[in-house]
Amino acid sequence: MRKSLAGLVIVSMTLSACGGWRDSRVNPSNWFGNSRSEPVSESPAQTNPLIPEQTGSIFRRRAVEEVYQGTPVDQITALTIERTSIGAIIRVEGVTLRQGAYDVRLTSETEGEPVNGVLELTLAALQPDDTPQGPERSRTVTTGRALSATDLEKITTIRVIGARNVMTTGR
Repeated sequence: MRKSLAGLVIVSMTLSACGGWRDSRVNPSNWFGNSRSEPVSESPAQTNPLIPEQTGSIFRRRAVEEVYQGTPVDQITALTIERTSIGAIIRVEGVTLRQGAYDVRLTSETEGEPVNGVLELTLAALQPDDTPQGPERSRTVTTGRALSATDLEKITTIRVIGARNVMTTGR
């Protein structure tokens, strides 16, 4: 009886000492906090889109790359990071200007690599011009992107850019 009582006291004392880990960066549930919205800052274009880029030799046949023609979604409404056993999933919800948007993607100018710990993504979709605007419920789109545990080690902040706002979440 004494041994089990002593063991119970030791276990309860050990568990009560774990309360300090609640707000620690070591705790996985604190890795990403609540997201917040910011207005988009206007930046001038870095290159002239009218001048084509020349790469490779004129004698070598280039592979035809499919260029994604999506435009940024009007407004980002939700940004959540959902943990998985192998990393995390970024889930983004946005509202387009018109109904009928399709092929929704989270695109990155840096090929999905973080710059100074910030992973910057743009929520884009192919959006038709000839459809009615409709209610917000019918214009809501959702997409996601998986990140591995090694990718998460390099990321401290995730920014998702829309046409009118930017949502940010960080550790």
